[in-house]
Amino acid sequence: MHEFYQNPLCGRYADDEMKRLFSDDNKFSTWRKLWIALAEAEQELGIPITDEQIQEMRQNIYNIDYESAAAHEHEVRHDVMAHVLTFGEVCPKAKPIIHLGATSCYVGDNTDILQMRDGLLLVRKLLVNAVAALRDFAEKYKALPSLAYTHFQAAQPTTIGKRACLWLNDLLFDIEQLDFQLENLRLLGCKGTTGTGASFLELFDGDKQKVELLEEKIAAKMGMDKCQKVSGQTYTRKADFAVLQVLSGIAQSASKFSSDIRLMSHLKEVDEPFEAKQIGSSAMAYKRNPMRSERIASLSRYVICDVQNAALTASAQWFERTLDDSANRRLCIPEAFLAVDGILNLYINIVSGMKVYPAVIKKHLDAELPFMATENILMYCVKNKGGDRQALHEAIRRHSVAAAEQVKLYGRDNDLLERVMQDESFGLTGEELAGLTDPATFTGMAEYQCEKFLRESVDPVLEKYSEYIGFKAEVKV
Repeated sequence: MHEFYQNPLCGRYADDEMKRLFSDDNKFSTWRKLWIALAEAEQELGIPITDEQIQEMRQNIYNIDYESAAAHEHEVRHDVMAHVLTFGEVCPKAKPIIHLGATSCYVGDNTDILQMRDGLLLVRKLLVNAVAALRDFAEKYKALPSLAYTHFQAAQPTTIGKRACLWLNDLLFDIEQLDFQLENLRLLGCKGTTGTGASFLELFDGDKQKVELLEEKIAAKMGMDKCQKVSGQTYTRKADFAVLQVLSGIAQSASKFSSDIRLMSHLKEVDEPFEAKQIGSSAMAYKRNPMRSERIASLSRYVICDVQNAALTASAQWFERTLDDSANRRLCIPEAFLAVDGILNLYINIVSGMKVYPAVIKKHLDAELPFMATENILMYCVKNKGGDRQALHEAIRRHSVAAAEQVKLYGRDNDLLERVMQDESFGLTGEELAGLTDPATFTGMAEYQCEKFLRESVDPVLEKYSEYIGFKAEVKV
């Protein structure tokens, strides 16, 4: 039993890979890698730092004494200096040059950018697998006619595959946004306490070119190709907002998907994956609640709200630096990534194991199709049976009102087609009426649109990121 509060994002929702990315071990070992990159770059530009000092630092990247760091932080009230001192304890030879010329944001901000970069790469892998699962689903059901809904009222039919293309389209939009932010993500670099690079200019005896080269070298050593062109002590917090906007967009897409699945589950047209011993309700043993879709909606709401933290933080920064961002960012950035990790795992799991019930879908379509077929019937009878358009229109209106009354007042089946068939003024045979009410003739270009969209828009993305495909999503609870 846990004695203290445990974050549910870690205990219930996120995968180990994302948890490791935002772990203390990864964070503080990245700090040490940045200190090594700084020392190496400074050495390469002429600062008297020895190979022995750098080697000592390399050998102790993961040798982190958290108790010592906590003790130092309790005393100095500064997390970066606490870890500088802790690193120095295991690197006595390198101690004099650790963090040379840098400010706290050199390790803090650069690590945040690197974590967000790696987090976006993980999210992209999940997104691609969600797209791959949806692509298979859309292909399978591209021709299955279904009622479409506007305002959740029955409207002109579509196909289940075409509806899945709407979900796919949202995810492709999210991948585009994610790729854009990844391409434009920049390290802070090493610009000093107010972003002027004054400490490094002093270190290099006024050589501006070396100060610029220092940043380029550090970025390359950390696997990045760009640094912020200008900054205060921190990089602009709008960068955090831009990244969290991507995560919010994914949450929006997933929430819309989950709402559709919940509504289709209510209609009994689909079921989420449901294990043999899964319990839908503690009271009602027969229930199969769409709990995974509901969880997507719940976590998505959190992420959509969480992006406002980044917006408010970006708007509230004073001049070159203020510290009211720190505590907030420790929460809002990792938690947004952890929540989206959980959301996309659920998304993939649902799509990969979802059951579709064509007979129920047909039943719902059959209940509404007679009303939708009336215009086709009217046009056919005028054109091919010599009927009077106005008289037939009035007959259809009268039969429709009577059929609707049977459905709404008495709960009976829609018998409009039977009434039309029995009305001699239409002169229709059973074969003619069946052809006029074939569901496939009411879905327009849905199947074609689905095929074209999968071929022209979805498949190129899956081909581009084919190395990602094959991830198996698991739901913990």
